Amino acid sequence: MKKQFAVITGASKGLGKSFAIELAQRKVNLILISLPNQELKKTAAEISKTYQIEVKAFETDLSVKKNIVILSKTLNEDFEIHILINNAGIGGTRRFEEVDVDYLDKIIQLNVLATTLLTHELLPNLKRQKQAYILNVSSLAALSPMGYKTVYPASKAFIQSFSRGLNSELKKTNVSVSVVNPGGMKTNPETTMRLNKQGFLGKLTSRHPDYVARYSINRLLSKTEVIKVNFLSWLVLKIMPTRVTMRILSKKMQNEIN
Repeated sequence: MKKQFAVITGASKGLGKSFAIELAQRKVNLILISLPNQELKKTAAEISKTYQIEVKAFETDLSVKKNIVILSKTLNEDFEIHILINNAGIGGTRRFEEVDVDYLDKIIQLNVLATTLLTHELLPNLKRQKQAYILNVSSLAALSPMGYKTVYPASKAFIQSFSRGLNSELKKTNVSVSVVNPGGMKTNPETTMRLNKQGFLGKLTSRHPDYVARYSINRLLSKTEVIKVNFLSWLVLKIMPTRVTMRILSKKMQNEIN
């Protein structure tokens, strides 16, 4: 039998890298994907040496449709895939009228189209395995619209709906689909500064990427459909009226850019 691999997008840093290390500790062979020039090959070599597993690195821009098609063809021809983690995504806090078309297009292409197309193209491969898992990374932002982000929470709401619908469709197959709703994570200097500005609220709702990865993988393997990393924050957003959460979150986002 061919070796099985887990595919992780956005794997060069942050939560994606934490997913890679968590699976490596479980002796799962990895296929890591990220943008070029993010030292992905170095990361792959370090993980492979440390955990004695096979790690492949692919550098490509998943916001470009043809890149997804080319990558998927290569993966399907050369590897057996039993885990797919769609982690790559971008956001930002800006006034909608002040951003350009490329900014909006990038969010939609990466957050929505890349996840959808990569899942579609790799699904036949996943279905060949005895048991397979798909984990899509959404966000707590999926649970409420908000001003000054606008497109980002909408894209994550798509991921939430898409994941749950696909899991329902695949219920009687060997493929289980989960979606995780992490809150803030100190994955880079920009998000760290933003969370620090939120004070107590930032500390309450944020989690370390390593914790999120470990918790998510445990729930993924137990076939949990919706993974609630921070249950209290998730519950508050579900219970409170949308008009209230939208007003609070929009005000918070406005403060960030002022």
